[in-house]
Amino acid sequence: MMRIGMLTSGGDCQSLNATMRGVAKALYRLFDDIEIVGFEDGYKGLIYSEYRVMNPEEFSGILTKGGTILGTSRQPFKLMRTPDENGLDKVEAMKHTYRKLKLECLVVLGGNGSQKTANLLSEEGLNVVSLPKTIDNDLWGTDITFGFQSAVNVATNAIDCIHTTAASHGRVFIVEVMGHKVGWLTLYAGIAGGADIILLPEIPYDLDVVVEALKSRSKNGKKFSIIAVAEGAISKENAKLSKRELKEKKKNGVVYPSVAYEIGAQITERTGQEVRVTVPGHMQRGGEPCPYDRVLSTRLGAEAAKLMQDKEYGYMVAVDNNEVVKIPLVKVAGKLKTVDPECSIVKEAKMIGISFGDE
Repeated sequence: MMRIGMLTSGGDCQSLNATMRGVAKALYRLFDDIEIVGFEDGYKGLIYSEYRVMNPEEFSGILTKGGTILGTSRQPFKLMRTPDENGLDKVEAMKHTYRKLKLECLVVLGGNGSQKTANLLSEEGLNVVSLPKTIDNDLWGTDITFGFQSAVNVATNAIDCIHTTAASHGRVFIVEVMGHKVGWLTLYAGIAGGADIILLPEIPYDLDVVVEALKSRSKNGKKFSIIAVAEGAISKENAKLSKRELKEKKKNGVVYPSVAYEIGAQITERTGQEVRVTVPGHMQRGGEPCPYDRVLSTRLGAEAAKLMQDKEYGYMVAVDNNEVVKIPLVKVAGKLKTVDPECSIVKEAKMIGISFGDE
C-alpha cells in the first residue's frame, strides 16, 4: 500500500478544500492501493502526531466549501528549530511521525512560511510535494496562487458596496485590504473596484500627493473618493527609517488601529474632509472559492498527484503562462513575489488616472 500524508498550513483561504480534492481524486485514480493520512491543524499535527486516515468520501462535496476540513495553524518557520515548551525538537518530531506512518510522500498546501518548512523537510530527507496557497499571491515561482482570485472578489465587492454610500454622503472612504508585505491583492481589488487612490507596501506614498489627488477630484466636481490601502502601506518618510527607528517612532506617537486609520486622520486634518474607514479583514479569506480558483485548484492538485506517480519529490507545482509546471522547493523557499513599481499593470492604472501616492 502507498501512503500519502497531507496537511494545510498557515492562514486559511477559500480553495484549500478544492485543492485537496484535486490531489485526492487524482491519486485515487492513479493508484489502486493508496491511503491518505490527514494531519490536523497543519504542521502542528505532524509535530505531535495528530492525524486521521481519510476515506474517499471525505473529498466529495468540498469543491465549493471554503476553509479546510483538516484545520490549520501558524507554525512560524523561524521557530521550527526552537524546541517547544517541553523541549521537543519539532523537526525531529516531524521526521519521526513521517517515518512511523511509513509515508511515501508529504503533501503540503501553504504559503511562504509553509513552503520554507516544506523545503526544510525535503532537505532533511523526506519526500515532499507542495502546492502554492495564499490570498496575497506573493509566492515566488508561480504566476498565481490558489485563493488569490477568491480574495480579490471579496475585496472588490467590499469596495463596490462602499461606492454607493460614499457617493450618497460625499465622503472619502478608505478600504483596508489584506497584505502586510505585498500589495497584489490591493492592486487588483483597487483597480477592479474603481478606487481613485491605491497605496501599496512596494510604493511608499507621499501624503501631500494623496491630498493633492483628493483636492483635484473635488475641483473636478467629484464629491467622493475611494482609497484602497494595503495593510502594509508605508509613507516615504517612514520607509527611510530602520525597523528600530520606525518602532520607536510609533511607540512615541499616536497609536492607531492600523495604517488606514492613520491616513484617514491625516487627511481630515489637512483637508477637513470627512473620512470613513472600512476593514473587510478576514472576510477576504472566507466564503466559497470562486470558479477560477476551483479550476486552478483542480489543475494544481492533479499535477501534484502526477509528481507523486513519477516519484518526483522536492517540488512545488506552479503556474507559468497558464501552464502548470513544477519548480524546485529550494528555489521557492524564502522568496517573495512583490509588485514591481514599474510593472505594466501599475503603469496602466496610472494611465487611467489612479494615483499611487508617489508622484
